Amino acid sequence: MEERLKSTMRFYLLATQLKYKIRSGWDETHWNVSKERIESIAEHVYGTCILALSIDSEFETHLDIGKVIKMLVLHELGEVVIGDITPFDNVTLEEKMEKEHEAIKEVLGDLVKKKEYFALLLEFDERKTKEAIFAYHCDKLDADIQAKVYQDMGCQNPLDRQENNVVFNSQKVQQMVQDGAKTAFDIWYEWDRPLYAEDERFSKLLDYIKEADTQTDF
Repeated sequence: MEERLKSTMRFYLLATQLKYKIRSGWDETHWNVSKERIESIAEHVYGTCILALSIDSEFETHLDIGKVIKMLVLHELGEVVIGDITPFDNVTLEEKMEKEHEAIKEVLGDLVKKKEYFALLLEFDERKTKEAIFAYHCDKLDADIQAKVYQDMGCQNPLDRQENNVVFNSQKVQQMVQDGAKTAFDIWYEWDRPLYAEDERFSKLLDYIKEADTQTDF
């Protein structure tokens, strides 16, 4: 019993450190959102879960939504140890995944269900099942929506004031600006839009949020 109590609290206290770690995408070397307190990783995780429940309520997903929620709750655990690494931080996808998997194992520790939880994380990363693809899309769309929320709040700096933004080291992003992107959200939109090409629900939600004002329309 003593070991189970210790294992329970160790996992809880480690995992909930995500409440105090901010999302790198909004920090001073990325989009430098002008807000006193920006989104934490834990808030992002909560957002993904709410988004999954919302979509499952309004559309026929035919998914094991409980499994989806577990994936979403667990999928950022590695960031307790390694922080939030973005695609623009000079770390390859393979390197990031290797670091994350080792970090996740550390956080899971000696939990009785550590193998089950780690298997869910691998399933999420492999994106071969319907639940994993749906969870991945929720993860991405939540970030897109948050970018639009910050845009509509007036917290996103103009594109001509992004001198320290490592995102602009990307030729793909530079091309988006040349092609007419006017705002930070325009870049988020164009970057992630292809991800949802085979899922009409997510494509339509992204388009819907693009045209809406998140501060006044709901």
